[in-house]
Formats: sequence, structure tokens, C-alpha cells
Amino acid sequence: MYGLIGAMSLEVEALMAQVEDREEKKVGMDVFVSGRLFGQEAVLAVCGPGKVNAALCAQSMILHYQPEWILNLGVAGAGDATVSIGDMVVATAAVQHDMDTSPIGDPVGLVSKINLVEIPCDDALRAKLVKAASQVEGVNVHEGIIATGDQFIHSGDVRSRIHGLFHAKAVEMEGGAVAHACYVHGVPCGVLRSISDQADGHSDMDYPTFAALAASHSQQVVENLLRGE
Repeated sequence: MYGLIGAMSLEVEALMAQVEDREEKKVGMDVFVSGRLFGQEAVLAVCGPGKVNAALCAQSMILHYQPEWILNLGVAGAGDATVSIGDMVVATAAVQHDMDTSPIGDPVGLVSKINLVEIPCDDALRAKLVKAASQVEGVNVHEGIIATGDQFIHSGDVRSRIHGLFHAKAVEMEGGAVAHACYVHGVPCGVLRSISDQADGHSDMDYPTFAALAASHSQQVVENLLRGE
């Protein structure tokens, strides 16, 4: 069984609608939809925005469904000017850019307990995601760091700071938390983001305009991925 987590209904509702032999289970405030998706056993959930929501959902999915891997998918802001609206980013690793204990001597982004700045994503799953994303017509695919924090990035200066610290290709609010939960439990993880805005002073206009298109691109990647399994 494979696990799929999106922060918003927009990011996974089209996939949920295609689940066959559908079953639902509510754990806390999360609803898990399981069944067959594009010929594969899968479980899907909408975690809600933010790191704690994402980590709780991933933890519940792992404990109740024991997925072979978990993919966190959805939309994101560009991490730098080389990434454009409509592009796809597949994470090599995830960071939590708002984790900062540097006043006591730690590197910015160090996650205590696991003692990592870059939380690794599974190489085999990443390669499959790149292949699946490359099959989406007219979409440029990037590989690199995806940076997570509990804030919608709407400032070019903030984006530049995050990129300067972590060389991030995308900025968003859940991937680093899903990767964190998966790392703790030894579950392979992937993070896939479709760019909906430039994470600059125009994000409030770009995001509503392009979020649905970006979400449809990431859902198409999932279909390509599962049909290729």
C-alpha cells in the first residue's frame, strides 16, 4: 500500500474521486480514504496546512496503514528565480526553514532529536517521481531542496533568505514535517511540488490564479507514477 498526503482538498480531491473499493476511516480529525487507485493499493488524506497538521496525519497514516512509502504532494512557491509557475520540483531532501536554535550554536534548520538539517527523501521514489513528472507535457522538472515552514512566503526578501540558507527550489508548509515523521518511523518518503506562485510580492495574486492548474499537474504525476508501478 502507498500513502498520499496533500494539505488541501484541491491537491488530492481529484485522486480521491478515482479510488475504487473505497473505504474511509477517521483518526482524530483526519479522514483516510483507502482502496485501489490506478491499479495500486493506496491510502489518501488531506492533512490541513502547516507542519503540525502534516506530521500528525503522517504519523496516523503510518501507524494505521503501514504504507510502503508516503508521498506528500501539492503546490508550492518557487524557491528562486530559476523556478517558474507551472514547474515541478521533486525533493532530494526537505528542510524546516523556520527551525532555528542558532543562538545556542546550532545550524539554522537543525531539527533536534533527529539532528538533521536536510531530512532525506527516498532516492528510488525520487527517481520514479522525476520520470513520472517528465511525462507531463510542457512542464519543467527540477530536483533539489524543498523548504518547509509555518508561513506562506509572500516576500522576495524572505524567499532569498531561505534560498541563501538552504538552496531551496520550493517553499511550502508541509513537506519537511511529513519527511520528519517518515524518517522517525523508517518509512521511505517523497515530496512533490507543483509551483503555483513565485513566493514574492505577487503571490497573493498568482496563487489563486494558478493553484488549481498546479494541483492538476501534481495529480497527473501521481497517476503516471502509480500506473508505472
